[in-house]
Amino acid sequence: MGSVVDWVCHKINPGHLHVADYPVGLGWPVVELRKLLNVESDDGFHMIGIHGMGGVGKTTLALAIYNMIAICFEGSCFLQNVREKSNKHGLEHLQSILLSKILGEKDINLASEHEGISMIRQRLQRKKVLLILDDVDKCEQLRALAGSPDWFGPSSRVIITTRDTHLLASHQVKRTYEFNPLNEKDALQLLTWKAFKTEQVDPSYIEVLNHAVTCASGLPLALEVIGSNLFAKSLEQCKSAVNQYKRIPSSQILDKLKVSFDALEGEEKSVFLDIACCFRGYALAEVEIMLRALYDDCMKHHIGVLIDKSLIKIGWSSTIEMHDLIEDMGRQIDRKESSKEPGKCRRLWLPKEIIQVLKNNTGTSRIEILCLDISVSEKEETLHCNEDAFEKMKNLKILIIRNGKVSGAPSCLPESLRVLEWHGYPSNCLPSSFDPNKLVTCKLLKSHFTSFGFLGKKFENLTVLNFDNCQLLTRIPDVSDLSNLKKLSFEGCKGLIALDDSIGFLNKLIILKAEGCTKLRRFPPLNLPSLEKLELSYCSSLKNFPEILGKMGNIGELSLSKLAIKELPVSFQNLTELHRLHISCDFYRLNSIVLTPKLVAIIVINCKDWKWVKSKDGEEVGSTVFSDLRYFELNSCNLNDDFFSAAFMQLATVTSLHFREVNITFLPECIKEFHCLNYLNVTRCKRLEEIRGVPPNLKIFRAIHCTSLTSSGSSMLLNQQLHEVGETDFIFRGGSIPSWFDKQSRGPSISFWFRHKFPPKVLCLTVAPLLDLVAEMIRPMVLINDKVQEHTFKPIDEVRLELDHMHLFGVRELHFDDGLMEMPLEKEWKHVEVTYEGLVDTSLIKAIGIHVVKEESMGMKDIRFDDPYTSTKVWPCNFFIAFLPFFFLFSLALVLFTSFMAYPTQL
Repeated sequence: MGSVVDWVCHKINPGHLHVADYPVGLGWPVVELRKLLNVESDDGFHMIGIHGMGGVGKTTLALAIYNMIAICFEGSCFLQNVREKSNKHGLEHLQSILLSKILGEKDINLASEHEGISMIRQRLQRKKVLLILDDVDKCEQLRALAGSPDWFGPSSRVIITTRDTHLLASHQVKRTYEFNPLNEKDALQLLTWKAFKTEQVDPSYIEVLNHAVTCASGLPLALEVIGSNLFAKSLEQCKSAVNQYKRIPSSQILDKLKVSFDALEGEEKSVFLDIACCFRGYALAEVEIMLRALYDDCMKHHIGVLIDKSLIKIGWSSTIEMHDLIEDMGRQIDRKESSKEPGKCRRLWLPKEIIQVLKNNTGTSRIEILCLDISVSEKEETLHCNEDAFEKMKNLKILIIRNGKVSGAPSCLPESLRVLEWHGYPSNCLPSSFDPNKLVTCKLLKSHFTSFGFLGKKFENLTVLNFDNCQLLTRIPDVSDLSNLKKLSFEGCKGLIALDDSIGFLNKLIILKAEGCTKLRRFPPLNLPSLEKLELSYCSSLKNFPEILGKMGNIGELSLSKLAIKELPVSFQNLTELHRLHISCDFYRLNSIVLTPKLVAIIVINCKDWKWVKSKDGEEVGSTVFSDLRYFELNSCNLNDDFFSAAFMQLATVTSLHFREVNITFLPECIKEFHCLNYLNVTRCKRLEEIRGVPPNLKIFRAIHCTSLTSSGSSMLLNQQLHEVGETDFIFRGGSIPSWFDKQSRGPSISFWFRHKFPPKVLCLTVAPLLDLVAEMIRPMVLINDKVQEHTFKPIDEVRLELDHMHLFGVRELHFDDGLMEMPLEKEWKHVEVTYEGLVDTSLIKAIGIHVVKEESMGMKDIRFDDPYTSTKVWPCNFFIAFLPFFFLFSLALVLFTSFMAYPTQL
């Protein structure tokens, strides 16, 4: 973890490159790294290494760079804590995260590391990506996540943070940056910020702060922890605290960090040690549930104190994060405070000690937490559990066993248990003697259960029940006794065939997950007023969507994929607050009657038919139903021209409309009434011939691979007024540049010159085939006086085509850099060139045209389409005509004078 992440996010302005704009200690490093990365140029793939000691801020620096430049790439991913996560979950887990983040796809499951390598190379070799690999400590991690330059598209960048310089050399990372501790000035500034939340400080504190800076040895992590410990303290209290730090040698950084631990109250210390030893990287909500079993609601206050003291942080995905050095400090404290006999410790977290205790039955009533989270490299070892291993643990409240093979089921479990999480539980039922009355969380993933055999007991306090991937589970019986249940999950239970109707009447249920239950044919009716999330996708045998018996107003999003259902029930409208619906099923028919009026986004894939129906008698109407709808997409649906009936006007409020791979033959004239529409996509509508109307405020249009589109249809898209007024990014089939363009060229680039100020709008039209872009990355860019400006438009879609398409886009007003504006006055004309980045085969560009939209006050005197510095000046014709008599008389006089001068000689 970086030491000043929150401060970085507060201070950095991605648009600047001035040192003073960055947080302390990151000014010059950010500028230097920007030079190493050279994002603005197209000079190939680069891999950059950031190395330095732990706690120096490598992650923070990488995060700062990531936040600045990610927008310049087609896909980006920040993989944090590679060392820890690869040990716990394996490299294929990190590979799937990398692919999901960059491709924007969920549920990418990899069977092996080798499959991940193949998929990364295959899916990303044509994309310009930014990848950050944070805290790498082994070469195999680099080989699995960023093996070679040909895995990624041209101009991609990979940044690696590590403590090991040899690691970078062995992976042939040529460009490296060593991040050193802060100098005294920057260290004082950072300490002041953390101690006073401002850059200004009372002068009386300067001396004590200087002493604190010396104690921290320029290490940002230490400065942050020390500064947080000084926050809100008086001058005398600060002096006392700093004196504690001064007594510790500078080399003993963990002891310095321990001073902040010593300043905590009793339960705060205990919560910190629980997290450091057992719960780092866990979801905050999950940790709060577990710690509530130990500290009641006080745990929220304790967690807040640890955040304020900079001992823990809440990560991007709402997980609890902690720096390696702080974790080491916490674990050292726990080892010193604990007994030499593992069975007499308050918390057990070392795998070797846990294995010893469970095998030899040496546990005692002092154990409150047992957390076995074996790393991938150790998980092959089988844990032999004595059947009486838990009998003596009378006060055990949290029992977690993940990633470990266990042989031998326990004959008893302590009644004190609040949290039971056991992946691969080795029996088909819990001990008959176990009383689960105090149990709050029960997670038995990948276990051997065939049914919930223990449900005859009382579960008054159970809020979380999880049986994911229990392949032998065939039925879920009556759960009506689970009156406090908030989360129920049985995802991936491929043998599940029956659910009791009581599932649909759990009044407090918030999350219900049933994805991937492939044999489930029926889902019970639902009357769950508290439900916020419902997941049913990939239940491939489910023929009917569950009836919604009452109003369920807490579900905002719903995704239904790969289901066997043919249509949605009318009761679907009881999802009154549903605003986003994604359907990817082989629906026979989807009636508009079932859709809720508050929908903002609808995405439908593979629907056999769409029917505009509002009333039960089947009458089609044209009044507005979806007043809030903004995004509408029908993809690979059996949609024909009947879709454009009078009821089509119900979509008049949308801003983004997509018809991909459907059977329409025209776009109706009434689409001109869609004043809100700015994005229209009809890609791969191969029967599309006519475009009878164009929305007046359309900005982005895609008609790629519309092979039947006529020339008259294309001409509708080239309306001069449409493109001069609004923004423009159009791609469609065609091959000729209209006459209203100012200039045309057959080459791969086109130019014009301007002076004073940039025109309000410049339009560029390119004619080229869209090819497989593995070799040819065709992306338009703008240069002004040979300096690349920021890209102001999206890249051409990467599709394999051989037909000529036109790409019509607008070059928006640009913000020039200081060097350009300080150009000598005698060179007032500025040269603008529109060309294509990474273009090797210039013959791909068959034609290119440009049109400059001028303000009324801007005449052609301020715009030139030829070079004003090299053009030869030619006198106008009327000048010669006006002075022709004078030239004639001058010539006659010259002849007479010459003759006269020669006459005396002849005499």
